[in-house]
Amino acid sequence: MKNRRFGSIRENGFLYVFEHFFSAYRGFFFAVCGILLVAVPYMDLNRATLRLVTMIALYSMLGMGLNVLVGYTGQVSLGHAGFYGIGAYACALLQVRLGLSFWPSLALAGVFTALVGLLLGLPTLRLSGTYLSIVTLGFCEVVQMVLKQWESVTFGNYGVRNIPKPELFGYTFNLQNGGFYQIILALAVLTAVGCLAVKNSKTGRAFLAIKDDELAATMMGIKTSRYKILAFVISAFITGIAGGFYSVINNGYIEPTNFVFNISVLIISVVIVGGLGTIRGMVFGAALLLLFPEVFRGLNEWRFVIYGVLLVLMMQFRPQGALGWQSTLPFKLSRRTKRELEARGLSPSRLNEGKGA
Repeated sequence: MKNRRFGSIRENGFLYVFEHFFSAYRGFFFAVCGILLVAVPYMDLNRATLRLVTMIALYSMLGMGLNVLVGYTGQVSLGHAGFYGIGAYACALLQVRLGLSFWPSLALAGVFTALVGLLLGLPTLRLSGTYLSIVTLGFCEVVQMVLKQWESVTFGNYGVRNIPKPELFGYTFNLQNGGFYQIILALAVLTAVGCLAVKNSKTGRAFLAIKDDELAATMMGIKTSRYKILAFVISAFITGIAGGFYSVINNGYIEPTNFVFNISVLIISVVIVGGLGTIRGMVFGAALLLLFPEVFRGLNEWRFVIYGVLLVLMMQFRPQGALGWQSTLPFKLSRRTKRELEARGLSPSRLNEGKGA
C-alpha cells in the first residue's frame, strides 16, 4: 500500500508508531523535560558539566536563529559567526564603554545585529544557493577584519576584558550558581516559542512557500523580497541575542577568534544534523555535536575523525536530519477552522486523504 506523500507505510512504520505514542503522551513528555531542564542548576554538577549544558542551550538557540533562514526560507548562510560576533561585541562594548547594565545592552545588541542583517539582506535579494553562501562567508570575514583592525572601538586583537556579570535585584548570575544556565534556558524557550509562532503564522507560510518554489510564491502574490529580508532580520536578531549572552559567560572576556568561520560551520551543522525546519532538531543537533567530542575525549584526535565520518554519513543517508521527518499523523483542525470549512461546503476529513495510513 502506497502513500502519495510519504512512500509505503512499511517505510514509515517506526516514525508513525513513535508519533502516535508521542502525540498521546505529549503533555507528560513536556512536563518531564521541563522539570529536568529547570532542575539542572540544583543538581550537583561540576563546573565543566554545567558549562557544557549551558553551551548546548546556547547552540540550540543559535541553531533556531539560523533555522529561520535555512529551514524556513531555504536561504543558506555561512556567515552567522559574523552576526554572533556583532551581538557579542555590541553587548560587551555597551557595558564596558558606556556603562550600561547587561539587560538593556543585550536588547540593544539584538536590535543592532538585526539592523546589520537588514543591510546584508537588501543587496543579496537576487542571490541564492552557492552565490548567497559565498557572500555570507565574505561577510563573516569582513566582520573578523573589523573586530581586529578597529582598535579604537573593539580593542583589536586584545579583545574586550572585564565584562561585568549580569545582575537582577541584587542577584548576580554566574556559572557556579547556575545563573548563566537560567538565562540561556529562558532565552532559548522564548526563542522556540517565537519561532513556532512565526512558523504557524501567515509569515511562516510565506517563508515555506518561498523555500518550496520562489517563482510560484511570487505568482501567488507573496512579496518574496519582503519576506526574505524579514527572515534575515529575525535570524540576525536571534543570533545577536545569543552573542550578547556569550559575551558574559566567557570569563568576562571576548576576542575576535571566538567568532571565526569554524563557528559558522558548527551552527549550520546543528541545523543540518538536527533537522531543517524543526525546533526539536536544533536541541538534538546541539546536544549531539557538543557532547560527542566530550564523551569520546579519551580517543584524543581520533574523536574528530569519527565525528567527521558521522557527519558525512548523516548527509549521505539522512539529509533531512535526525529529527527532520514529516508528520504522518492526520491534520488536527481547530473547531473554528472546521466550522469555516463546513460553511463553504468542504469536508474537513478530505484534508487527511493521502496523509498517514
